Amino acid sequence: MKDISELREIFPITKHKIYLNHAAHSPLPRPVKDAMEKQIEHYSQHGDFSEFDDGKANFAKLVNAKIDEIALVENTSMGLNTVANMIEYPQGANVVTTDLEYPSVVYPWKRKKLGVNIRFVKNREGKILLDDIEKAVDEKTVAVAISHVEYANGFRFDLKAVSEIAHAHGAYLIVDAIQSVGALSVDVKRDNIDFLTAAVYKWMLGPPGIGYLYVRKELIEKFEPPFIGWASVKPEIFETINPWEIRNLNLSETATRFEMGTPSRFSAVGASVALRILLNAGIPNIEKRILTLTDHLIDKLKEKKLKLQTPLEPKHRSGIVNFLIDRPKEKVEKLKKKGIVVSARSHGIRVSPHFYNTEEEIDKFVEAVTE
Repeated sequence: MKDISELREIFPITKHKIYLNHAAHSPLPRPVKDAMEKQIEHYSQHGDFSEFDDGKANFAKLVNAKIDEIALVENTSMGLNTVANMIEYPQGANVVTTDLEYPSVVYPWKRKKLGVNIRFVKNREGKILLDDIEKAVDEKTVAVAISHVEYANGFRFDLKAVSEIAHAHGAYLIVDAIQSVGALSVDVKRDNIDFLTAAVYKWMLGPPGIGYLYVRKELIEKFEPPFIGWASVKPEIFETINPWEIRNLNLSETATRFEMGTPSRFSAVGASVALRILLNAGIPNIEKRILTLTDHLIDKLKEKKLKLQTPLEPKHRSGIVNFLIDRPKEKVEKLKKKGIVVSARSHGIRVSPHFYNTEEEIDKFVEAVTE
């Protein structure tokens, strides 16, 4: 990984703000902005794209998947909805999730049409225990749907352990990875994940409007997608036949069967460049750097006697740190006026630094929030 000062040069926001809010959005690195502007200009002048890289190959590398297992989606919510609406739910079926989840991990299964029961595993002081998940899963469980990292307090699941519980009962593991991919090591093969989805506008440093859905190879042809368009069929259908074959539906044998139509190409080009930045830096290096910064932050918060809501065990740590404070929304607004960007979440302040942030920025934040 490059020297931090050199890395910071590609993030224009570092010139005028202390940005510690990557669990919400990421400011665009200059190469991402430049790539998108280049495509917009070409499209304006010529009406087409000079080149198009949708980033699927780069995302596949980030999560240790094959490119044929990756589909483009608009965002994480679309990825989760796609999976929720193509799985079958026998009478009395249930889906297991937790009470720490972001709404999009839960809402798709609350549709009356699905007729599925939702079981919430309760957290214990901000942690979800594997024993409690195991008690909730039974032979009528169709899926376990969780976030790899919980959005409010940063609790990180042991995905391999959860997948073992789910698969022992014939259930699928469905993962919202928007708070982990780009910041932490994610390996869909090692952890035996069935479905995983994430948009790129947080830790992956990309723009909104594009994300990815991983579907384990063995499952791709098992499911008919709930939404179908021209992009869902075998490539040769629209590459070699004119007019297109519309009397028969020949779905793709790859994860593209879960795509519908033309994606946000400007966003996809930006996403590909953003993912390349992460791959070049190396995810192990990025994870180490982020955890070093959050270690430093936790030490400083302890010195100020502030109560942490984030689990401190190394195996549960992530890029998110949350601590209790009076009037968090008011504090966040005051910090914003000073050029320090964080979020108010769960009755506290959520801080989420990335690999280009510095210990000095952390120190300035702590001093500002406690003065």
